[in-house]
Amino acid sequence: MAVTLACVPDFDVLVIGSGPGGQKAAIAAAKLGRRAAVVDRTDSVGGVSIHTGTIPSKTLREAVLYLTGLNQRDLYGQSYRLKEDITVADLTARTQHVVSREVDVVRSQLSRNQVTLLPGTGRFVDQHTVAVRDAVGQDRLVTAEHIVIATGTRPARPASVEFDDRTVMDSDSILSMERVPRSMVIVGAGVIGMEYASMFAALGSKITVVEQREGMLDFCDGEIVEALKYHLRDLAVTFRFGETVAAVERHARGTLTVLESGKKIAADAVMYSAGRQGLTDELDLDKAGLRADKRGRISVDEHYRTAVPHIYAVGDVIGFPALAATSMEQGRTAAYHACGEPVHAIQDVQPIGIYTIPEVSFIGRTEDQLTDDLVPFEVGVSRYRELARGQIIGDAHGMLKLLVSPSDRTLLGVHCFGTGATELIHIGQALMGCGGTVDYLVDAVFNYPTLAESYKVAALDVTNKIRQIDRMAD
Repeated sequence: MAVTLACVPDFDVLVIGSGPGGQKAAIAAAKLGRRAAVVDRTDSVGGVSIHTGTIPSKTLREAVLYLTGLNQRDLYGQSYRLKEDITVADLTARTQHVVSREVDVVRSQLSRNQVTLLPGTGRFVDQHTVAVRDAVGQDRLVTAEHIVIATGTRPARPASVEFDDRTVMDSDSILSMERVPRSMVIVGAGVIGMEYASMFAALGSKITVVEQREGMLDFCDGEIVEALKYHLRDLAVTFRFGETVAAVERHARGTLTVLESGKKIAADAVMYSAGRQGLTDELDLDKAGLRADKRGRISVDEHYRTAVPHIYAVGDVIGFPALAATSMEQGRTAAYHACGEPVHAIQDVQPIGIYTIPEVSFIGRTEDQLTDDLVPFEVGVSRYRELARGQIIGDAHGMLKLLVSPSDRTLLGVHCFGTGATELIHIGQALMGCGGTVDYLVDAVFNYPTLAESYKVAALDVTNKIRQIDRMAD
């Protein structure tokens, strides 16, 4: 039964969680002149994204690339290193600096927009009331007309595995490791698993990836995945696909991972990347008339409303795609809808960025998806080694692939692998979003030398193929 407010609420919009989705929801509401507040622990301002997720992992990656000199080895030889003995302190110094600055930015943005920060954890008392528990255990009841759940997720931990956060870790505890392991088993070949596999392989750790599926990153273009796999194998990464972990044993000298096939893998450490669990256990959702699924996720409609119309949920807690970028837009969209402000729906086609070494990024459909959907397409490819900029930066393996409709010449998909892939993809995104054709890329003038020039090279490649086919048909 719906609960109505008997008096003026404390806030118009109350957000539980200060990650990317929560921040943008609160600030959007404040920009629209509403009284907005955010609930989160003092030491968690910025959410998982800033403290254990996107920001620290991507900063760690940047530190790895800089200190190892990996990207310079095509120019200066395979023995090139900026620093021979890289320690955890070397890696975390940069991470701690960036995290600290990002927290300051979030606090400043909330303050500047007059969003009230309520320190503590929140749980529902009823559909309009949240109890905020502070650091000393005191509860404060806060009422709101609209509530946005943006609590995020935590790494899922299989009950059969004994984590000690030193030798058996997840993607959170790996950030506080004591030393760079000489060898490591990574269980799970998803996005997070592959990002950390490539980072530690670049550091010189001997990495074994165990994945129960027959492949990795199956939502990506097959050729791009093969290129990444080849590059990682070149860094001495071993893949065990179609294998399941039966047990992880901790020993004085490290860990022993036992597979169901009988194989045993000795390593200094094990990192589990077995998906993520929604942080909804302590919200008392039932008191608001809500429930989460077994993975802690909350169902929402196209406006990010839950089953209770004035309660919204955004970000990782609602599941796929669980990206900081999409979470931000979900938060803004939910706040606009709650405040009665017109807002365009988030576009169906969103860029995906995977911060492996090298980066992978794409937008639109893959060759396999188009083939399965019986959609005709032609492929245009540009390789970094053929670009002056690719030679200058020493990236000989990067590539850009355009999938183009031969009939109307629109872009059906853009797939990129290599340096700056997550930046480069936005050119394709802009063209697809505006309904442009490959002919724009053919006629456009790009700065030279740049990686962006790869769009023109790939566009010329694909239009030449389409022209040949058209001539055959004449």
